[in-house]
Amino acid sequence: MASITIRVEPRHAGNTTCDHKVKPSGKPRDPASGCAGRTTYAVVCSEHDDVGQPHHVKVLAEPAAVDHRQEHCAAL
Repeated sequence: MASITIRVEPRHAGNTTCDHKVKPSGKPRDPASGCAGRTTYAVVCSEHDDVGQPHHVKVLAEPAAVDHRQEHCAAL
């Protein structure tokens, strides 16, 4: 059985992954990076892709990731 990974991923407004360095406000540290800033956090499962709705705050996305992980454990 393959390993399943679940992570919280920061996203831009266009739903693309944001891996840029940002300020606490979500704005990019380097204005020349082309980053529009982080707007949401998505829970991403290696088996199910995006899980649920995106969250505007990371601390709200983390419990959703734990809940999804526990669903996989219960299914075993």
